Amino acid sequence: MKATFHHMSDFIRFMVKRDRFRIPIWLFAITIFTVLTASSFSGLYQTEEERQAIAETMLNPAMTAMVGPGYGLDDYTEGAMLAHQMLLFSAVIVAIMSILLVARHTRSDEEEGRMELLRALPIGRLSITGATLTIYIFVHFLLAILMAIGLTALQIDHINWTGSLLYGVSLGVVGIFFVALTSVFAQITESTRGTIGLSFATLFFLYIIRAIGDVSIEWLSWLSPLNWILRTEVYVNNYWWPVLLLFIVSLFLIILSLYLNFIRDLGSGFLPTRKGSAHANSYLRNPLALSFRLQRTSIIIWAIGMFVIGLSYGSIFGDLESFIASNEMFAEMLTASDISLTEQFITMLMTVMSMIATVPALMIILKLRGEEKRNMTEGLFAYPISRINMIASYTILSVICSIVMLLLACVGLWLAQYFVMEEPLRLGILLPAIFVYMPAILVMVAISIFFIGVIPKMSSMIWCYLGYSFFVVYLGDLLQFPTWLNSLSPFGAVPNLPVEDMNWAVTFILCLIAIVLTTVGFTQYRSRDLEG
Repeated sequence: MKATFHHMSDFIRFMVKRDRFRIPIWLFAITIFTVLTASSFSGLYQTEEERQAIAETMLNPAMTAMVGPGYGLDDYTEGAMLAHQMLLFSAVIVAIMSILLVARHTRSDEEEGRMELLRALPIGRLSITGATLTIYIFVHFLLAILMAIGLTALQIDHINWTGSLLYGVSLGVVGIFFVALTSVFAQITESTRGTIGLSFATLFFLYIIRAIGDVSIEWLSWLSPLNWILRTEVYVNNYWWPVLLLFIVSLFLIILSLYLNFIRDLGSGFLPTRKGSAHANSYLRNPLALSFRLQRTSIIIWAIGMFVIGLSYGSIFGDLESFIASNEMFAEMLTASDISLTEQFITMLMTVMSMIATVPALMIILKLRGEEKRNMTEGLFAYPISRINMIASYTILSVICSIVMLLLACVGLWLAQYFVMEEPLRLGILLPAIFVYMPAILVMVAISIFFIGVIPKMSSMIWCYLGYSFFVVYLGDLLQFPTWLNSLSPFGAVPNLPVEDMNWAVTFILCLIAIVLTTVGFTQYRSRDLEG
């Protein structure tokens, strides 16, 4: 064992130095985000009547699908409100952090050849993987402590030390679970893209089965570890057994990843990449066809995922109608408004699905930057291929992909609600409601193109902007953010059809911004030096 983990402590110091900025930024952002949300809840809902009114809305099957089953609703304190509405959302963010950081130090280093150089030194076979797991397990324990201290320091009624510690530990254990899971996938696959793709697909799958299970099939939700942490009922009953159960599963995955790493060859995986043809097809001489060929697997997976998301959300509409009929408060709301709650709910769904559809579009355009960093584009430009043609091919594929993703999500939503509603919504209502967000997606793609052309090293910052957009648009109304924060995101400027009237001026401005940024990005990409 000593020989297997030889010099692991040195690698721990080395990796901490590499991530001396990334880790503090992630920890600070997640902690501050949660603490500010908790303080805003205290300010927004100051009386018991206000808190009970929001508790009624949490009984909505749509909200159950998004944030999990409600608890403590009879006495909806600030603590119960925070845990119920934010624990799952925060857990997803922690999972994303874990996936990205672990993939960077495992399969990414191996794929880029850095690990081969390190393994040439007299180090243990599992030193690098062991160091990665050790660091990020410690990071998530640190996150748990910071979260507990930050929430307790607010000195808000019903947000006590015991509940805050359980809240932080729940997030930490979820992070450890995805650290272990990503480490396993790093041994199974042969590429960074495969590791991250499988990890995010698993995260998405666990979220979807939890949502379906919480709304209609209870046993199904127990297959998802994301459901386990919700069973802690933080600030209400403070159950610790779900955290312990998830930690035990995580330990098993950690042992499995170490074993798989020990028995496999460096650079290989247990799911080897399928060998391609000895000679490429003639159509691959086209940059657009080549860019699609390089990303077709992820595009197909995302297309299936968007359709499933639409089906999942559409299946909720039947329960939504029965909920409205049985709830006096919503019945009064409907009589006072000409717009049905179903139509109001559609606007929220379309916003969420459009931002999810933006992810594959950005992944496609950022693939060009990734190929450049790996010195792959140099070989292509040795042929008579212009840079404008190359970046235009990725841009066209990104735009087409975003259109297809929106269409599949909308069709899935329409099909599911058609079979569960007595008076199903027409496809003619749903299509404009989701495609009105297309200009916002174009702006996001254009910003990525601008970064690739002007500041290529800052290209990944587009993910931060997308995260900001999701936060202010999705939670803006709930937390009563100033309207100007929404205006800073292209998704916040889009009219909410069918509740609001179409605003062609906003659509024109967004398209104009996209055209200007794309033009600047194209021009600069043609003239700047390639970076490897």
